[in-house]
Amino acid sequence: MVIEISLLFALGAMLAWGFGDFFIQRCTRKIGNVEALCFIGIIGSIGLLPFVVKDISLIFNFSNIILLLFLGILAFVIALTNFEALKKGKISVIDVILEFELPVTVILGFIFFKESLSSLQFVIISFIFLGTILIATKSFKHLKLRIEKGVYLALITAVGLGVINFLTGFSAREITPIIAVWFPWTLFSVFCLIYIGKREGFNRFIKNGIKFKWIVLAMGIFDTLAWVFYAFAVSQNEISITTAITESYPAIALFLGIKFNKEKIKWHQYLGAVLALVLSFVLVVV
Repeated sequence: MVIEISLLFALGAMLAWGFGDFFIQRCTRKIGNVEALCFIGIIGSIGLLPFVVKDISLIFNFSNIILLLFLGILAFVIALTNFEALKKGKISVIDVILEFELPVTVILGFIFFKESLSSLQFVIISFIFLGTILIATKSFKHLKLRIEKGVYLALITAVGLGVINFLTGFSAREITPIIAVWFPWTLFSVFCLIYIGKREGFNRFIKNGIKFKWIVLAMGIFDTLAWVFYAFAVSQNEISITTAITESYPAIALFLGIKFNKEKIKWHQYLGAVLALVLSFVLVVV
C-alpha cells in the first residue's frame, strides 16, 4: 500500500497542531493571547526566512502580493475575533462553533477548486466532524437554542478560519507553500508588535519571552511546522480531505492535557477523540 506524501504532510500537520495547541494554552495563560500570537509569528517568520530567499521575487508579482496581504490581514483580524469570542462567551459553546471551520473549508474547496468526494469519503469526513464536536463539547447542558454572548463572533471566526485555510491552499498552489505561510505571518507579527508597543511597551513582552523561552519556542516551532505541513499538503491534494485529516488535532491536545495537566474530561470527549483520530488515519488509507 502506497500513501501519498501529501497525506503524510496532513497527518504531520494534525500532530504538530495538537502539540502546538497544548503549548499555546500554556503560553497564553502565562503571557497573554496577543503576545503568544506575536511570538508564534516571529519564530515562524525568522525560522522560514532561509527557505523563502530564493523565491522572494515571487512576492512582488501584483496578484501575489495582493493575495498575501489579504491573507496576512485576515489572519490577524480573525485571531483577534477568536480571542474576543472566547473572552465574551462560554468556551464550551465557542469551541463547538469554531469546529464549523471544517465544513466552510470543504464548501470553498467544492466551489473554487471543483473538488469532489466519494460517498465513503463524505461519510468519514462527517464522522470526523462529529468527533471534533464531541471533543469541543464539555457539557451538553450549555447547548441551548438561545443566542449566547460571543456566538456571533465565534461564527465570524469559524468562517474566517475556513477562508484562511482556503487562501493558504490557494497561495501554496499559486506561489509556494512556504511563502504562503511566511509572508502572512511576517505581516501579522508586525501588527502584533505595533499593538503590544502601543498598549504596554516591549519590556514585559521581552522579559516574558526570556522567562518562558522553552514554552514559547515549542509553541512557535510546532505551530510553524503545522502550517508548513498543511500548506504542502493542500498544494498537492484536495483541501477538503486535507483539512478533514488535520481537524483531528484537538484530540492530540486533549490527550496531552490529560497526561501532563491532569485534566478531567467526559466520556463523550474520549469517544470524540478516538473517533476523530482513528477516522483521520482511515481517510489517509482510503
